[in-house]
Amino acid sequence: MAKKKKFKFALTSFSIILILIFILGIISHLLPEAQFVGGEIVDGSGVVGATLSDILLSPILGFENAVDVGIFILILGGFLAVVNSTGALETGVKVLVKKLKGNELILIPILMFIFSVGGTTYGMLEETVGFYALLATTMVAAKMDTIVASAIVLLGAGSGVLGSTINPFAVGAAVSALPEGTVVNQGLIIGLGVILWLSTLIISCFFVMLYAKKVKEDKGSTFLTLREQRNMEKKYGKELKGEEKEVTLSGKQKITLILFALTFVIMIIGFIPWEEFGITFFTGFTGWLTGSSLGEWWFYEAALWFLIMAILIGIINGMKEKQLVDTFVDGADDMIGVILIIAIARGASVLMTTTHLDNYIIYNASNFLKGVPAIVFTPLNYILHAVLSVLVPSSSGLATLSTPIMGPLASSLGYSVEATVMTMVAANGLVNLITPTCGAIMGGLAIAKVEYSTWVKWAWKVVLLIALLNILVLTLATMML
Repeated sequence: MAKKKKFKFALTSFSIILILIFILGIISHLLPEAQFVGGEIVDGSGVVGATLSDILLSPILGFENAVDVGIFILILGGFLAVVNSTGALETGVKVLVKKLKGNELILIPILMFIFSVGGTTYGMLEETVGFYALLATTMVAAKMDTIVASAIVLLGAGSGVLGSTINPFAVGAAVSALPEGTVVNQGLIIGLGVILWLSTLIISCFFVMLYAKKVKEDKGSTFLTLREQRNMEKKYGKELKGEEKEVTLSGKQKITLILFALTFVIMIIGFIPWEEFGITFFTGFTGWLTGSSLGEWWFYEAALWFLIMAILIGIINGMKEKQLVDTFVDGADDMIGVILIIAIARGASVLMTTTHLDNYIIYNASNFLKGVPAIVFTPLNYILHAVLSVLVPSSSGLATLSTPIMGPLASSLGYSVEATVMTMVAANGLVNLITPTCGAIMGGLAIAKVEYSTWVKWAWKVVLLIALLNILVLTLATMML
């Protein structure tokens, strides 16, 4: 008698986020009602109960909140489609895999370190979305899977963000949000950031390489479901045909790959706020083309840059106008699902702001932490900010909300303000490795054809280990500094 197949129930990323939004709406009715004086809310007095329309509208308003990154991803999709149509990327991956001759694992720590540098210096996270497709192609060709590709990008950049040193969107925003008179040592913050960054990166590299090696040796070791494996093969699993003969890049393909790499390099340079670090070399560059100099870019400038490069690559490869437009539009169309996920994920933050739930949590938690010993203060502070980060994934948004309260509290208790700032940064960075409310995670996983539930199943152990190490480092710093 044939065995009945077990039915596995799994929610999609969309359903998970929508359920979370409804839960937040329900919670807003279980807490005290906010008090207002002169039209202004009394901090920490309570929350405003979410109406049904507030709950239903929040995912829609998430589109407005995510319009900049949405436009960038649309044009990124068109750019990638144009590059893929030239065959340069596929052939380049074949050449790379052949040259490495079974040593593809060495790419993992190298790439993760590069991404982590971007994370620790300028908070590289949403800007990494374009790399998921590239690394998915590379890792699948190297007999690994798209979980490896996702982990390289997410844990690599995430390690740096978690251990931010000079990241203006995390450390910079937190320090600037401290009330006047609160003393903070930037050198201590940078030193603590380096310890958190490198220790997290080492753990992440170990886990990713261990898993990648298992999958490479035995495909059955993958965490991907059969449906995900089929989707992965359909999107990224083109066999390396003609492995017996020499694979070479044509002249046009070489130029295409150079322009492809240059596009991402310039984007990264454009996002780094150079003037924050006293570097004025890039001032004036690209202003005539994108309207903003390198170092002042955001998603609109990056979108324009990718559009220009897509057209240039199409012209170099002799694409006719209709072929170029059709290819670009098809690529943009492939990104609609990614944009939907990112926009809906932003809906949770919209509802948090509408109900003032974020304000209520931070004020009441700070009162609870008054007078507790350092060995308890830091772990509880870390957990508090981990919870808040699920609801407010933005590092700058969380810093603006939390630091004006927690910084002076730590100072009044005689605890290290620097360690308190980095507790917020580290907790936020940790949660942004796994939370469904982070658009970068949901969008990147959608591109890599990895379900959110699969990512959680694979990543929870490394995330837990990172959290424990972070708490240990930060607790010691709070007691010693």
